[in-house]
Parts: sequence; structure tokens; C-alpha cells
Amino acid sequence: MRIPLSWLAEWADLPERSTPEDLHAALVRVGFEEETVHGGDLSGPVVVGEVLEFAEEPQKNGKTIRWCSVRVAPDGQHAADGGEAVRGIVCGARNFLVGDKVVVTLPGTILPGPFPIAARKTYGHVSDGMIASARELGLSDEHEGILRLTELGLDPEVGTDAIRLLGLDDAAVEINVTPDRGYALSIRGIAREYGASTGAAFRDPAAAVQPPDDRDTGAVPVVVDDATPIRGRAGCAVFVTRVVRGIDPAAPAPSWLASRLRLAGIRSISLPVDVTNYVMLELGQPLHGYDLDRLDGGLTVRRAEPGERLTTLDGQERTLHAEDLVIADLGGAVGLAGVMGGDRTELSGVTTDVVIEAANFDPVSIGRTARRHKLPSEASRRFERGVDPAVARAAAERAVRLLVELAGGTADDGQTWYDASVPPVPVLLPEGAVLARTGAAVTEAETRSALTVLGCALAERQEGLVVTPPTWRPDLAATEDLVEEVVRVVGYDRIPSELPVAPPGRGLTRAQRLRRSVGTVLAADGAVEIHSYPLVTPAAQDAFAPGPSMRIANPLDAGAPLLRRSLLPGLLDALRRNRGRGLPDLALAEIGAVFLPEPGGRYGTAELPPIGVRPAADLLARLRDDLPAQPLHVGVVLAGERIGKQPGQVAVPTDWRDAIEAAAAIGAAVGAAVEVRQATPAGFHPGRAAEVLVGGTVVGVAGELHPRLTEDVPGRVAAVEIDLEALIAATPAPPAVRPISPMPAATQDLSLVVATPVPAAEVLAAVREGAGALLEEVALIDDYRGAGLPDGTKSLTFALRFRADDRTLTAAEATAAKESGAALAAARTGAAIRE
Repeated sequence: MRIPLSWLAEWADLPERSTPEDLHAALVRVGFEEETVHGGDLSGPVVVGEVLEFAEEPQKNGKTIRWCSVRVAPDGQHAADGGEAVRGIVCGARNFLVGDKVVVTLPGTILPGPFPIAARKTYGHVSDGMIASARELGLSDEHEGILRLTELGLDPEVGTDAIRLLGLDDAAVEINVTPDRGYALSIRGIAREYGASTGAAFRDPAAAVQPPDDRDTGAVPVVVDDATPIRGRAGCAVFVTRVVRGIDPAAPAPSWLASRLRLAGIRSISLPVDVTNYVMLELGQPLHGYDLDRLDGGLTVRRAEPGERLTTLDGQERTLHAEDLVIADLGGAVGLAGVMGGDRTELSGVTTDVVIEAANFDPVSIGRTARRHKLPSEASRRFERGVDPAVARAAAERAVRLLVELAGGTADDGQTWYDASVPPVPVLLPEGAVLARTGAAVTEAETRSALTVLGCALAERQEGLVVTPPTWRPDLAATEDLVEEVVRVVGYDRIPSELPVAPPGRGLTRAQRLRRSVGTVLAADGAVEIHSYPLVTPAAQDAFAPGPSMRIANPLDAGAPLLRRSLLPGLLDALRRNRGRGLPDLALAEIGAVFLPEPGGRYGTAELPPIGVRPAADLLARLRDDLPAQPLHVGVVLAGERIGKQPGQVAVPTDWRDAIEAAAAIGAAVGAAVEVRQATPAGFHPGRAAEVLVGGTVVGVAGELHPRLTEDVPGRVAAVEIDLEALIAATPAPPAVRPISPMPAATQDLSLVVATPVPAAEVLAAVREGAGALLEEVALIDDYRGAGLPDGTKSLTFALRFRADDRTLTAAEATAAKESGAALAAARTGAAIRE
């Protein structure tokens, strides 16, 4: 919303020399967001000039210029820049005549851009200034020729300050208006908010006009017939029509009106249209004008007929939906209610009799129509947020008066007034509610003052204040809404900044601590934690986690409608995005939920709890049962070089070993000893991937991703995904901390020959179990397959470290433990000691 300062000053007392920055600061104090400042960037001597004569001079480049003599000050006086009253100016435009009054920017002027004006030699002459176009002055986008003041209905004296004449000394501030504050999309609403922020006097522009009270005396009868209201709410609550006859269709919009519309971001079209836009901006009530001579009978507000068609003012023929609310006459629809009118009854250059419509439409109905037809408009923007139903008659009267004053029309005495609006519902504000809900110590007098300045009516009760919201505030429907408004007006800085004291005996659960530990460990290992998009494509889902999926009914991206069953698709997308931005070496991690519905399961069938009421325990239980399993997973993807090339060090690329190490780090973070078993999970490279186990239970996968899924990523991509909840559940007790033994270790190697298909993890587990309590650590250090071994076998070499807590082990004791481990491995896997 753009607010011209001069316009706001008509209805709120602004201090002298108030700046746009001052206004922004005042509005920010009551909860608005400042955007930018428009206008106010034209300075210098800009005056009205009169073309005395000109000579057309063809140029070598094919262009014809005019060498003009222009008077810029009355006879016997100096010009605004101290120079001569008659100037020679070169002009490339050819749309003016001798005697025309024009706008001249003299040397020293700075036009928007900025574009400084100086006397300069061009086309063989010294051009002592510039004759300006509307676009160069910032008045409009028109640049076909220079601005002729007669076209604006102006005939000022030569030398008049054109900046003040055209309203170019004004500026507008722009703020962001949230959807619940539709009243602020008007000068009326902003003036009231400015008064609430600063204490400045506010004058209601709607109270400045007194509309007639009669109902059905107008020349255009109205019927409201909404046979199929949306959600039980009638599409139209108020409908007012007024008629103005005999306007001058060629009458120009006065410069003050066009200037304010321009600063507010709306271009001037024609006087009748400009008047409806002006009143909309001033009072917040969208208006629509019809050419009375082109209407066929009265107006009917109804839903569209199936297949009904309408050509709107933008020239587009539209097929209407049965939910669309339309305005129709005997010949069919003449407008989409609250969105855009139709071209059959539009105001044109020959319109002399005008019907003014001021109505109040249901926000849901208007919002759906605007989105369905992709037709946002200034009117629909306001109706979607809620328009004051009590301001329609005042807005129509204001428009009628402007048309009579500016276009020479005559207003009919009667009006048509349909009103089915519902008065606001009073809300109780209990004593002490502001303090209880916000901690702000606001006095009773401050509470009353804040609510009164916002337009609320107050009544006393023993239990507190009964507050009747104004008609323009449909969002004030509960005690909490009133509390928020009071604090907003008295100042958010009144809310104390105090951290609550945590109750004793509470804190993070074990699962929460372990989840945080996992994130900390991964970050310490160099991974960057991200949060990827939880919706994936069917192809990505099938690649990593085939199975039943939850499909979103209305996804933002129609190509990605499935809730993820795996974190890896999102992590891989993030990897690609970062690689594409020049980051070759990456380690990305995510902890997030996946969604695992049961085959054939039905979800989303439980009743929803009512709004504003805490659901009962049994209803919450049914809601939880009505959702698929959503376990937390942890995922990691790695790409590029694990160790970069440097002096004395060759580059070490990422591979499956890094994935296994990441899985081990995740397990260590929760106190679990993870094991790996060769496997080929979905999406992984066969032979370079494994399942991750804890206590014999599979909790995840690790390894290199399949090359067909990473063709667009150079090198190998390693990945890990572990069910974090299953991992924590498989580690029921805190990890035992083993004291560091002062005794020396005994180390031995063990080489076993086994059949090639036997997983190394099974052999390692058997050796660990068989070696007994003296074995402190065992690790696979070699996997040999080749000459010297029987066909179909491989040699696995393990490094074993033995230690006793109370003595120094002998070589015999270590050897005996090693042989016990080899014996159990032989019994379980057929392993034999390599000779």
C-alpha cells in the first residue's frame, strides 16, 4: 500500500516538515512493515513555459529536431534559475504548437534517475534547458511526446512552479499490509493507525459525507439471488447503486487527483474511472462504474450459469465457473463481482450517464474467483481481506460528489440500497487479560484508550470490558485478538523480555540427547546439516525406497507429489545444486522424518478437532493412529575429495569406506557398536554397499550410490542412511565406559581363507566372539583374492589387539585367544587358517 503524504495529511495531523522516514517509523511502531519511498526525487527550477516559435531542422541522421524559442518567465522578470526569460531549447518531439503551455526543466534541475539538466550544445545549438515529457517528470510512462498542459485542463501563468502545480513535490511511503488487516489498504485506515501510533488527531473521511437514507428509490433496481452460497455465507451482503447523468466524457482528471493516483501506484485512465479508483484508495471500498445507456434493465447478483461466458475489461473472454459470483442484467453477466467488470457496460469516451456500484462481497468467494481466473485486481485484493460493510453508501456518495464537481454531472436523488450485513459480535476482555497473556503491565486507562482509538465501542461488566469491534475489523473475534491490539498500540516494547524458569526435574529425553549428539558428531566430522524438501518425484522414490507412498492432494510441484520414504533423494538434489555452484568437495547431512505407510493402509479418515478447543486425549490418540509411521532418519552424502591434493599428498577421492566410517561415527554418537554386512540396497552400487547392523538388527545402509543415479555428478558419491529411532532403540543402556588399562597390549594378525560369498563381517564377528574377553580390538586389514588361493576363495586378514586389565599378557595367552577365535570362525563360516 502506497500512502501519499499530502493525502494522509487531509485526514490526520502530520507535523510540519514531516518526512517519509518519519511516517514509516510511526507505522512500524503499530506493526506494519516498511517497504520503500516513491516520489520526491525531482528538484530544481521546473517551470511552466510558453512556446513562442520554433523552426524544424532536418538532420543528417534522418531525424528532424525543433529549435524552439520558449518563454519561461513573465516579461521583465528573470527566470527561476536567474537567467533570461526567453530560452532557446532543442526538442525532438513534434506534438506541440506555437502558444502551447509546456513544462520546462531549466539548468540545475535533477530529474528522476537521477538525470541532471544543464545547458549543452547539441545539433548545432546550445539548448538552455529541456521541454519535458510526462515520463521524464515521473508522471506516467507516456513518452510519445512532450507534456502539453492543455491536455490536463491547465492554463497556468508562464513561470509558475510546475513541481507544485503538478503535485511533484509530494512523496508516498509504501508499506506491506498483512492479509488480516484489509482496512489498512486505504488512506482512511492508515490515517487511523497513524493517529493510534502518534496521538495525532484523526478525521474519518467516511464521516465527511452524508449519503441519503432511502433504500429503493434509485433508477437501477437490484436483486441479490445467491442460490448456492459457499460455506453457507451469502456472496453479497451490501449493494448500493447511484446514478450521475450528463457528465462530460472528455473532462480531464485534475492534476491533484492524477498525481495522488500516480503516487499510489495507479495510472490515470479517464475521469470517471479515476474517481472510482480515488475513492477506493481513500475509503477502502472498491467501486465499479457502468454505462447506464448500455445496461439492459436492472442488476442481479447471482452465481454464474454453467458454461456462461464473459469478456472482461482486459479483453479476455472467460468461461465462468458455477461458484463465480457475477453481476448480470437482462442480457447476461456484465462483471465478475469484486474482481473485474465486463467490457459490454464499461465506461468509454462517449459515456455521459454513469451508474456507481458500491458493494460488499464474501472474501472466500472473491478469493476463489480471482485465483481460478488468474485475475488479481485492486478490488479483489481488498475484498479477499475484508471490506467495511458500513462504508459502501459513503463511498458511493463521495464518488457521486466528485463526478458532479469535476465532470459537470447531475446526481439522481434516489439510490438503491440492499443491506444484509451482520453487526459485529461483542467480545469480552476480562480484567487483567493483557497482563496474563503478554506480561505487559498495561493500565486500564491505556487499554480503554487503545481500543477506543481503533474504533471499538466499550461497555462495562463486572467481569471486564465488553468490546464491540468496528465494522472494518472482522478479525477482532476473540479475547486474544483484543489483547494483541492493545499491546500493538501501546508498544511491543512493553512486553518484558524474560526467559521462563524451567521446572525442576525436566530436560531433554535420552532420545533427544542422542539425536543432538548425532548432529554434533557429524558436524565435527565436517558435514553441513541441511533440511531438504520432503516431497519427491515417483522416480526418486522408487530409486531409493520403493513401496507404498503418501501422495499429497495439492502439491506445490505437481511433479513431486510423494512424501519421502528416504532422505537420500533430497540430499542428492542438494548435492547436485551445490556442485553446480562450484563446490566440488561436499559432505551434507540431514536428520528428518520419513513417511512409511503400511501396504493397503487408509489414512486421513479420523475426525478433525474443533478450532479453539484442546482435543481430548482419545481424539489425539485416534489422530495419531490415523497417520503413517514417521520415524526419524539420519542421512549423509559425500562427494569429491576426502583429502585434497597438497604438497606431499595426493588427492584421496571419496568412496564406500567414507560411508562406512560415517555409519560408525553415527553409531558411536549414540553408544552403539555398528557392524556392516555386504548387501545391495536400492539405489546403491552392487559390491560397494552394505547393510548397517546393531545387535543383529538392520538399522540402515551405507556405501556408494549407483552410477546411473549420479551420472551428472563427477566421481563417486558415497551415502549413508540410518533409522535413528531404530538405532537408539537397539542401544537401550548408556554406553559402558571402560577404564584405560595401564597394562601393555599384545598384537597379532590372523589370516583366514573362506569361500568368496561369505561376508567378511560374519567372519569378523565369529573371531571377536571366539577370542573372548582378552580381545580389545579387531579390524579387517586385507581382503586378498588371487594367485596362491583355491578357486572361489578369498583371504581375510585381521589385526587383533589383546589386553588384560590386571597383568601383562604372555604370547601364549594371546595366541590361545587368537586360535579360539579362528576355531569359532571355522565352525560358523568354514574358514581355515592360511598357511
